[in-house]
Amino acid sequence: MDNSPKEDDREMRQQAWHVLPWLDVVKALEVHPGKGLNLKEVNRRLGEVGRNILETKKGVHPVFLFLGQFKDFMVLVLLAATIVSALLGEIADAVTIMAILVLNAVLGFIQEFRAERSIESLKSLTAPEARVLRDGLESRIPAADLVPGDIVLLEAGDRIPADIRWIQAVNVEVEESALTGESHPVAKRLAPLTDELTPMADRVNMGYMGTSLVSGRGAGVVVATGMETEMGVIAGMIQSVEEEETPLQKRLAQLGKYLVIISIIVCAIVVLTGVLRGEGFYKMFLAGVSLAVAAIPEGLPAIVTVALAIGVQRMVKRKAIIRKLPAVETLGCATVICSDKTGTLTQNEMTVRQIYTDRTMIAVTGQGYDPKGDFHGADPTKEKGPLQSALKIASLCNNSSLNRKGVQVAGMFRAAGKDSPWGIEGDPTEGALLVAAAKAGIWRETLERKEERVGEIPFDSDRKRMSVIYKGKREKKAYVKGAPDEILRRCRHELTSEGIVELNELRRRAILRANDEMAKKALRVLALAEKPLQENERIDERVEEDLTFVGLMGMIDPPRASAAKAIKVCRRAGIKPVMITGDHRLTAEAVARELGILKGNGDGILTGSDLDRMSDEALEKEVMNISVYARVTPKDKLRIVRALKKNDQVVAMTGDGVNDAPAVKEADIGISMGKTGTDVTKEASAMVLADDNFATIVAAVEEGRAIYDNIRKFIRYLLSCNIGEVLVMFLAALVGLPLPLLAIQILWVNLVTDGLPAMALGVDGMDKDIMNRKPREPGESIFARGLARKIMVRGLIIGLGSLLVFVTAMFLGVNMLAARTMAFTTLVFSQLFHVFDCKSETRGIFEVGIFSNPYLVAAVIGSTLMQLSVIYLPPLQAIFKTTPLMGWQWALILAVAGGPSILIGLYRLVRNTWRGKEIMVGGK
Repeated sequence: MDNSPKEDDREMRQQAWHVLPWLDVVKALEVHPGKGLNLKEVNRRLGEVGRNILETKKGVHPVFLFLGQFKDFMVLVLLAATIVSALLGEIADAVTIMAILVLNAVLGFIQEFRAERSIESLKSLTAPEARVLRDGLESRIPAADLVPGDIVLLEAGDRIPADIRWIQAVNVEVEESALTGESHPVAKRLAPLTDELTPMADRVNMGYMGTSLVSGRGAGVVVATGMETEMGVIAGMIQSVEEEETPLQKRLAQLGKYLVIISIIVCAIVVLTGVLRGEGFYKMFLAGVSLAVAAIPEGLPAIVTVALAIGVQRMVKRKAIIRKLPAVETLGCATVICSDKTGTLTQNEMTVRQIYTDRTMIAVTGQGYDPKGDFHGADPTKEKGPLQSALKIASLCNNSSLNRKGVQVAGMFRAAGKDSPWGIEGDPTEGALLVAAAKAGIWRETLERKEERVGEIPFDSDRKRMSVIYKGKREKKAYVKGAPDEILRRCRHELTSEGIVELNELRRRAILRANDEMAKKALRVLALAEKPLQENERIDERVEEDLTFVGLMGMIDPPRASAAKAIKVCRRAGIKPVMITGDHRLTAEAVARELGILKGNGDGILTGSDLDRMSDEALEKEVMNISVYARVTPKDKLRIVRALKKNDQVVAMTGDGVNDAPAVKEADIGISMGKTGTDVTKEASAMVLADDNFATIVAAVEEGRAIYDNIRKFIRYLLSCNIGEVLVMFLAALVGLPLPLLAIQILWVNLVTDGLPAMALGVDGMDKDIMNRKPREPGESIFARGLARKIMVRGLIIGLGSLLVFVTAMFLGVNMLAARTMAFTTLVFSQLFHVFDCKSETRGIFEVGIFSNPYLVAAVIGSTLMQLSVIYLPPLQAIFKTTPLMGWQWALILAVAGGPSILIGLYRLVRNTWRGKEIMVGGK
C-alpha cells in the first residue's frame, strides 16, 4: 500500500512537465536557460538523484567466477579421483592433484576476470556524451553525469541523453519508434499541452532518453534522469550489451568438442592397454583421466577471450574503440577501406584561403582557427560592399561557435574571455567562415545586437544548402549558403560595388570558372547569397528562390601527413583505399592525388551524378576501378558498399552523419567518428575512431591481424604440446613399455607449459612484415596456411623425443625413477623451447627476438624454475616421484628438447637471408 502513492507521484512528475510553459519548467527546476546550472549545484543534485544510467545486471561475482573453473567435466572426474586417492590413503597424491587443480583454476580465473574487466572498460569508453550549458559555457560531458535542470544542446543525429522539456526547437524532428512504435519522426514544438494524460507519443514538447534527432537543432532542460526516465520504466529494456561469441570462438568451441571425443578414446586405449599389461586399475584410471585433462585444451576459450580483450585494449591506445568483438576478426580480412575525406584523411581545421566577390579574387592569410590574417586584394574594414556582405552572411548563416580558452565568444550564448588559443565548437566548415569574418572584425554576437534570428531552414545533404532569416529594425532578410551549383541555380541577381545587378549567363559562367579555379587548388567552395523578405512572408524553401549572389568562399582542409603514410601501408597490405566525399570533383581529385589514393590505372573518379546515371549492375562492374567518389550523398554510400560486397570485397566504411548509418551498418566493418560522429552512427558501427583519423583505421587493421596471429600462435602451441603429451603415453602403451609419465607428472606438465607461456603468447608483439601480407580470406580456417601440418609434425617430434629419452635411459640401465624424471623433464623443456618457435610462422628462434616479449620470457623462466623445483627439492621429489639428474642426463634432455628448435631456426635463418638477398638483387 505504501508504494502506490509513490508510484502515482512519480507518474504525475513524468506527465506534469508537458502541460507547463517552458519558462515555468526552468523556473521550477531553478535553472537559468542562458547559463545552465553551476558546478556546485550539479554536484548537489548528482548526490541527490544519482547518475543518469539505467540499472544494469550485476556481473558475475569473483567467487562464482572462480568456482566456475571447476565445472568442466574432466576436472570434476579428476576431483572424484582425488577423493578416491584420499580414501585409499594416497594423501600426498590427493593433496598435490588438488593443489594443481586450484592453480589451474587460479590461472583460468585470472584470464576470465581480466577479460571481463577489459570488456567492461570498453563499454564505458563507448558511453554517449552530452553537450550541455553550465556556468554559461558549452561543454561535453558523459551523459551519465547529467542531472535534472541541466540545459542540453542537441542537433540532427544526436541521441537525447535524458528526458527533456524543449526550450528551443528549430525544425526539430525526433525518431521515437524505440519508445512509442511511431514509425515517422515527430516534429517538436515549445507550446504547452492542455491534457496531463496526453499519451507519450503525442507529447510534442518533450524529448525522451534513447530517441534521436533526425533533423533540426535545439535545446532542452533535463526533467528526469536514469531510472526516472520513460526509458527507465520500460520492462525488458536492454540494459547491457551481451557479448556474443565471435565466429572464431564458435569454431574453436566446435574444435574443442572433437578434441574431447578423440582424447577420451585415446585415453581409454591407454588405460585398457595398461590394465591388460598388468598395471593397477586405479593407477591407470588416474593416468588416463590426467592425460585427458592434459590433452584437452580447456584453457583455449579463455585465452582466446583474453587475446581478443587485450588486443582490443591495445586498439584503444591507438584510438580505435571496438564495439563488437567479431570486428576484430573481420579487420584482418579487410580488402577495401572507404573513408570520408574531411577530418579523416584531412586535419579537419578548415581555413578560408580565397574569397571571390564582385569579379575579384581575394587571398586570405592566417592559420587554423586563430582570427588573425590579412585580405590581399580588398580591405573589408572600409565602407560596405560585396566583401563585407559576404563575410556577414558567413557569420550569420552559421551554427558553430568560435572559442578562446574554452569560452564561447560567438553564438547562442555570449561570454567574455582572454586571447588564444582558439577553437571551434561545431562544424569545421562553418568554423572557417566564422574565423574569416572575425579576421575582418565581423562577429556574430555584435551583429545579433541589431538583428534577431527568427527562422532557419537547416542544411541537408540532399538540399546542399542552409538558410537563416534575420529581422532588423528596418528589414527582414534571408541569408543563404551552400554548394555553388545549387545556389547559382537559385540566383537571379548579383551584388556588386555598384549595387544589385541582374545575373546574366556571362556572369554565371565567370562565377563557375572562379569556382573551378578554387577547386583545382583543393579548396572547398561555398556560395553565399541573400534575399530581402516581406514582413509576413512565410519561412519555407520558397525563400531560397530569386536570390542575390554575393560571393564564393574557398577553404582548405590540409591532408594529414599520417594519412598519406597510412595509404602507402594500405597498398602494401593489399587493401584498396577509397575516398568518398561530398566535395567538388576537382577538390577531391587534388586531395586524393596528394595523399596517393589516385596513382594510375584502376584509380578512377565517379561523381554523384555519375552514380545516378548508373544501374546497380553497371556500378558492380566498375566499382573496383574507382578510388574516389565526389559530390556524393550519404545514400550513395550504401550503393557503393553493396557493389563492393558483390565483388567479394570485405569493406570497411566510415560515417558520421545520421544518413551514413545504413551504409555503416551494411559494411563488413562499420566505422563511426568519435569526435564528429552522431550517436545514431556510433550505434550502427562496429568500431569508433576516437581521433577521426584514417591512420587509426589502418592501425586497427594492423592490430586486428596481430590479434588473429596471436590466436594462431597459442593454438599452434597448445595443440602441438597436447598432441606430444598424448603421443608419449599412447605410443608407449602400444609398444608395451612401462608408463613414461605418472598421472601427477602429466598434470604438472599441463600446469607448467599450458598456463603461463600460452597466456604470454596471447599478448605477443606483431610480426614486422604483418602489413606486407595480403588480407586473409574471411572463411579461412584457423588451421589454414600449413598450421595443421606444423601442429601435427611438432606434436610428433615432442612425443617421440620424450619417448626416445625414456627408452635411451632404460637401455643405459638407468632406474625407472630417473628414466621417468628424464622423460618428464624432456617433455617440459621441449614445450618451453617450442613456445619461441610459435612466435612466428615464417621466422625461426634466431630471428624472432626471444626477448621481444618480456611476458613470455618471464613465463618461461617461471616454468623452468617450477620444473627444477620438483626435481631438486626433496619434499616435491616425494610427491612427483622424481630424482636429481646428472650432467650427461641434462645434456641428452636439452639436446633432444632444444635440437628441433635450433635446427629449424638455422634453416629458416639461412632461407630468409637468401630470399632477402634475392629480393634486393631483383629490386636493383
